[in-house]
Amino acid sequence: MKTLHQPNLFSWASFDEARNIDFNSYLWVRAEGNIVIDPMPLSEHDSRHLTQLGGVAWVLVTNSDHVRDSANIAKRFGANIAAPAAEREGFPIVCQRWLSEGDELVDELRIIELHGSKTAGELALMLADHTLITGDLVRAHNAGSLMLLPKAKLRDDKAAHASVRRLLDLGPFQAVLVGDGWPVFRDGHKRMRELVDSLPA
Repeated sequence: MKTLHQPNLFSWASFDEARNIDFNSYLWVRAEGNIVIDPMPLSEHDSRHLTQLGGVAWVLVTNSDHVRDSANIAKRFGANIAAPAAEREGFPIVCQRWLSEGDELVDELRIIELHGSKTAGELALMLADHTLITGDLVRAHNAGSLMLLPKAKLRDDKAAHASVRRLLDLGPFQAVLVGDGWPVFRDGHKRMRELVDSLPA
């Protein structure tokens, strides 16, 4: 796995040829138990690395389209799975915890519920006030800039725009780690401001 902008954050990815972007997965190493977010399948190398770093206590899924390899990884490491409460009915895998806006899963993790994306109640995650993790709604197909999920895939574009504007209130955060595309490791709040400023009034 790759070390990111903080020494306790790591990532691995799978390249999607149809979209020419990476699908990213993240690991947050914590003394109280590690958390993986939207995990893609692990290579043997990354699996050994994850084991060396202490395994997994929680698998956190931001939305049902990012279930990916969550069930297998949870089973392999004896982890629990948490996912959006708004998708509880019909969620494709068994979960031990359902999360909504303001719920507490672990210390230094803030849960934000986004609306208007392609799934109900998609989660964004603020880690220790410095790193924002997004699932589907906010992405980055070009390095150094953020974008929204295409309008055709949004359930409600006005609600989606309002949700993204709310993310600015979490700042000033350092990084935006997107599920799809290029992470932003510096000036994350500034890049989010640029995205918000590009939205229709």
